[in-house]
Amino acid sequence: MFIARVTGSVVSTQKVETMIGHKLLVVEPFRLDDKERQSLVTTGRTFIAVDTLGAGEDDFVLIAQGSSARLTPETQKLPIDAVIIGIVDQVHIDKFKVYSRD
Repeated sequence: MFIARVTGSVVSTQKVETMIGHKLLVVEPFRLDDKERQSLVTTGRTFIAVDTLGAGEDDFVLIAQGSSARLTPETQKLPIDAVIIGIVDQVHIDKFKVYSRD
């Protein structure tokens, strides 16, 4: 599981039947800044994830990837590799709040 920021969406008018009606979002994984450990920084990569919660652009989300992405009731029969399983409200590292949705 990792934290990512929603940076966009994907529109696909032709897809396998089991994927019809599922919202696809572009997500960019973030990690803790290894020097100061007081902020989140991008990893420079992007993924496509199925959104089961109604996340929006610029939201920080929790991503499950690989076979774990197919363990939710909503995704167990989908051919997916990444799913949004949570919308992040806050991230605390040591004594620092490194992210807040407010």
